[in-house]
Amino acid sequence: MIGFNGSAPHGLTLHPAKDHLVYPLGSIVVLREIREAQKQEYLVGHSDTVTCVAVSKSGRYIASGQSTHMGFQADVIVWDFETRSLKHRLTLHNVKIQSLDFSADERFLATLGGPDDNNVVIWDVESGTPICGSPAANDLTKVVKFLNNSNNKFVTGGNYNLRIWQIDVENRKAKPLECSLGQTRRIITSVHIDVNDEYMYCGTTTGDIVEVSLHNGLLQRLSAPKDKFSRGVVSLTSTKLGDLIAGAGDGTVALIKKHSFRPVKTTKVMGAATSLTAMVGDFVFCGTNESNIYRVNIRGQEMSSELRSTCHFGPITDVAFPHNYSEVFATCSTRDIRIWNARTYAELLRIQVPNLDCNCVTFSKDGKYVISGWSDGAIRAFGPQTGKLVYAIGDAHQGGVTSIACTNDCQRVLSGGADGCVRVWRATRESQSLIFSMKEHKQSVNSICIESNDTQAVSASDDGTCIIWNLVRFVRSESLLSNTFFKCVIYNDDESQLLTCGTDRKITYWDNQSGQSIREIGEVNGVESEEINAVALSSSGKTFVSGGVDKLVKLWNYDEGFCNYVGEGHSGAITSVKLSPDNSNCISVGAEGAIIIWAAPPEE
Repeated sequence: MIGFNGSAPHGLTLHPAKDHLVYPLGSIVVLREIREAQKQEYLVGHSDTVTCVAVSKSGRYIASGQSTHMGFQADVIVWDFETRSLKHRLTLHNVKIQSLDFSADERFLATLGGPDDNNVVIWDVESGTPICGSPAANDLTKVVKFLNNSNNKFVTGGNYNLRIWQIDVENRKAKPLECSLGQTRRIITSVHIDVNDEYMYCGTTTGDIVEVSLHNGLLQRLSAPKDKFSRGVVSLTSTKLGDLIAGAGDGTVALIKKHSFRPVKTTKVMGAATSLTAMVGDFVFCGTNESNIYRVNIRGQEMSSELRSTCHFGPITDVAFPHNYSEVFATCSTRDIRIWNARTYAELLRIQVPNLDCNCVTFSKDGKYVISGWSDGAIRAFGPQTGKLVYAIGDAHQGGVTSIACTNDCQRVLSGGADGCVRVWRATRESQSLIFSMKEHKQSVNSICIESNDTQAVSASDDGTCIIWNLVRFVRSESLLSNTFFKCVIYNDDESQLLTCGTDRKITYWDNQSGQSIREIGEVNGVESEEINAVALSSSGKTFVSGGVDKLVKLWNYDEGFCNYVGEGHSGAITSVKLSPDNSNCISVGAEGAIIIWAAPPEE
């Protein structure tokens, strides 16, 4: 599984045994070994995006909170780390869990609701029952944190509020002490408490750090105006000597000396530094909102950052393998195309076009070009080794290029757009020109597939039609009609039939000559699928995979029409699936930004 939800504040957490990183990805909590990133385990139980994660002091428990739809209650799940099992499901907050933390003795768990709730609740971890609860403040509260040595004290901070709470277990109450900051008014985004529980350090949206005494709640120090961080301080941790490490919204990670309260060393990471873990030797791990995880070296003359893992930080729209080559694959998303090693899962190449979304990607059959369609209506071809732009066709479609395919002779490119046009381009390194524009679709063209002899192609559209095109005379040969938004269309292995899928929640077999529907499938064990966004055929034609809004990857037998395997792992709608040419792997990508590599079972 490739991905990391870096937008969750303080989502990247280090297990106290210092052998695992714990972080959210969609509705899943990932446990990843530090030394071997490929060794991952998954905690599956949430129904929607995980928004916060906390690990208890001994590492025995993990807690995770989620968001949900307006008007519904959001769950907190307490996991047993040793057994990787669900211990409690706690449900009291509305819509979103903003933050959570364990007490030092692991007896209590504090949970904080989001903007629609804004209540803090204290839970008994062993029994899973609530002890007490209270509105966190009059304004939005963003973070909750227990003290390191006191089991019944915690702090909350947010928009112009900072409180120290005392838990009265006998009377089932939590009593707040309002911190006095004088004329200082700040929006607090992160809180770090020193090892002796003497002071707390609060990161703010204005880019300074506030030091407050935990004994009386009085302001002690405020970092100097000239030392402010751009875009705010969004995460805080400390070294073993008590010096602070701050992560800023502009990607700055800084070491701040405790006595002088000034930054002495800095480094830069890509994206806002939303998470900083506890120290591991001389390092901390830093997670950013652009789904990057860095290892930041604190010791030495200069701070340095090393990228340890990366992924797309927006919905992934397409995935593609080169023709008859299974070692690499390409994915596309907001701003970039990335090429990955299918065996080691490492990123090999990143092709970026700022401020644009890549909607579709494919490889030319000779493997010389990565051809892509973009939201600005342009078709761009890049070198797969260098990532350099080879050619660009501007204004190919109004509203964006939504589907693309390359002919087998590598001389022509077919594109479909949001304008409903299917266009044929002569595209080589030397010259690019429009051959023909075919306008019969009324809405966006979502998929294009070309026959092996390059004489025929089929396009699928949101207007409820799939049109089979004659690529010699550039006219319609046949039209497939259904009461659905067609999302994907492919040929079977001998090209006598077509497979389509869409919003009717069915996979339909069609006769390629007559355009008549042959069979419809979709149910698995009597349960009907949701919208199906993608289908992909194996190289032998015996099996195919599908994926859609139900977040499940399904492997089907083509002739029998039975679903033999179901893969659970995505936490957002699956946008595209592909089987590797050697049929060993299936790659699925989703709207939550995850890439999942599945081991495909051998074909019988």
